[in-house]
Amino acid sequence: MAIPVIMPRQGQSVESCIISEWFVKKGDKVKEGDRLFSYETDKAAFEEESTAEGTILEIFFDEGDDVPVLTNVCVIGEEGEDISQFIPENASQKPQPESMKQETGAAGEPSDAGKGADTAATAVNMIQETADKSSLPKEQQPSSGDVFISPRAKNLAEKTGVDIRFAVPTGPGGRVIERDIRKLQQENYLMTHAAKDRPIDIESVEGTGLGGRIATWDLSAQSGVSHTREDKSGVKEAEYEDIKLTNIRKVIGRTMHESLSGMAQLTLNTSFDATDIINLRKQLKANGEKMGLSNITLNDMIVYAVSRVLVSHKDLNAHFLGDVIRRFSSVHMGVAVDTDRGLMVPTLFNSSSKSLNEIAIETKELSQECRKGTINPDKLKGGTFTITNLGALGIESFTPVINPPQTAILGVNTIETKIRETNGVISAYSSMSLSLTFDHRAVDGAPAARFLKDLKQYLEHFTMHLALDRS
Repeated sequence: MAIPVIMPRQGQSVESCIISEWFVKKGDKVKEGDRLFSYETDKAAFEEESTAEGTILEIFFDEGDDVPVLTNVCVIGEEGEDISQFIPENASQKPQPESMKQETGAAGEPSDAGKGADTAATAVNMIQETADKSSLPKEQQPSSGDVFISPRAKNLAEKTGVDIRFAVPTGPGGRVIERDIRKLQQENYLMTHAAKDRPIDIESVEGTGLGGRIATWDLSAQSGVSHTREDKSGVKEAEYEDIKLTNIRKVIGRTMHESLSGMAQLTLNTSFDATDIINLRKQLKANGEKMGLSNITLNDMIVYAVSRVLVSHKDLNAHFLGDVIRRFSSVHMGVAVDTDRGLMVPTLFNSSSKSLNEIAIETKELSQECRKGTINPDKLKGGTFTITNLGALGIESFTPVINPPQTAILGVNTIETKIRETNGVISAYSSMSLSLTFDHRAVDGAPAARFLKDLKQYLEHFTMHLALDRS
């Protein structure tokens, strides 16, 4: 029996996912556990495995398609099985029933009984012609004068600014129809009227015109760029490489741009004596396993301390929502994680009520899920404050960017050796610096400074506060 494979729902907040790569093709034999395809949300990447054994009877969507969750993506079964009931309405590749291939002519009209063989040949040629066009690179597809397009699709293209030269026809007889234009619109194949008659490699030019449209000045800038150069021996080598942005990278860029352009951000810097937390870290490293504790790091201690101090500084544990500041009673800590896919910020919910050991365990679990790309998107939202740590990379000070709608973010820097005088005695000590960026629309400088002062005091006497919290 044919079994459909659906696009999984990765979290309640996810409505659709983008197919990034197919590992199989139509007609392939698969077994249970074989990889079928990979897909992305706006935060994470996943792979879907087969839950059945059989043949890939049909694939309904291409790489790069944005597919609604719980939609049939492909079908597995035995060759010759009927799959018509599984074909989704929004499929980018809709299989044509055998009966239609044999009984319809080029325009989709029923053929005469005596022309059955000719009609079948015409249909096969038509399908082959469409496939040949779609396999061409977009910059080599026919000009607008060669495109066979329906009036409705042409009107839509003129209205939206879509360049029909890049349309892959899916209508009868190789005709470009409205569905093809809407697909180009979603993929941002938009140009100004003046630019539509110019040759273009659309994959290597970015539109700066109205609504992201490619304008003539974008094409002029493109024409002056050389992709290769020759060395002294005359051998051509690549001068640069264009890497297409991942979906996660686009989201990061959009969020950071909105943050910096929409907030009044200011950064305060301070440092504290890290001797106490460093000594505690050494003791836990030596004896923690015997006590049944996780590998508690300095960053775990800072997360713990911030979650306790924030409770008394509610404007920093908040969301700025235009004319409203939403204060939270519990701290839902965002902890920035560096991954191969880009920066991800999982949320440690209710961290202000968790023990140091619980924070250490959960933070490592979330970080591992982020790096594997298996984290549930629901764990990447809902944060009320964020901590980002660049200390391991030797950074002495930086300006972290707020994750909107949060009102603040704390940057943790490296450990440095500093000198101080106490009662006439000069001594060296280990110092760690902190960088707090806050939204001046929600928080003034003095309250932000008081938070840093309280946090400094807590961290310098961490062992004492930890004992008091447990009593």
